[in-house]
Amino acid sequence: MPVTMVHVVDEPLDLAAHEAAVADRRAGAVVSFQGVVRDHDHGRGVTALEYEGHPTAEQVLREVAEEIAADPEVYAVAVSHRIGSLAIGDVALVAAVSTAHRAAAFAACGRLVDEAKKRLPIWKRQVFADGTDEWVNCP
Repeated sequence: MPVTMVHVVDEPLDLAAHEAAVADRRAGAVVSFQGVVRDHDHGRGVTALEYEGHPTAEQVLREVAEEIAADPEVYAVAVSHRIGSLAIGDVALVAAVSTAHRAAAFAACGRLVDEAKKRLPIWKRQVFADGTDEWVNCP
């Protein structure tokens, strides 16, 4: 089965483990992505983030991964999202995809990240340098 790893966890994510999970002898390309907590958003300094996930978050993430894996050019997909409190520089999202050729791998990994961000029931609380905070992607 081409979906090799899907997790929503409150512990650090491992890019190398995701890349290893999509390893395939047929693959000429493995493309990976890390979404990293940055220190700014829309011109405001950010000091920390907190992610909260709905109980269905991992199932939704699995559905997204399975849709990407259904592409006949895709050999394997691995994706995980972290929840809980994250500091600047921490990794919030990891995705990896393997295919025969790089263009297909870049395209599939891009779709995976975009769909995960669009559909995942995970909400982000940003804490700003001035002490205020804001929830993002809340219904």
